[in-house]
Amino acid sequence: MNLTEINSKEIMPGYHGKLVHGDKISWAFWTVEQGAEVPEHHHHHEQIMHVVEGDFEFTLAGKTKVYKAGDVVVIPSNTPHSGKALTPCELMDVFSPIREEYK
Repeated sequence: MNLTEINSKEIMPGYHGKLVHGDKISWAFWTVEQGAEVPEHHHHHEQIMHVVEGDFEFTLAGKTKVYKAGDVVVIPSNTPHSGKALTPCELMDVFSPIREEYK
């Protein structure tokens, strides 16, 4: 498969994702509009976030930091987190197990 052939879905306002699913993982490629926010939430999935481009303000377990291109964040299962794109961003997320709601 090729990412150019995958239709983008707006999962939440300003978050446009191309999703790839295996048997036990989901891989999300996000194009995020400047100012778009993910409200605080948690889920049973383990998650790893990679900032490909842009400046992304991210709060994990009450600690806020601005992440830039090349930064990686490991988000443990059931840990509260939220984020905001300070600039237009390109992000990648890997989730395990798969995010059924993103199919």
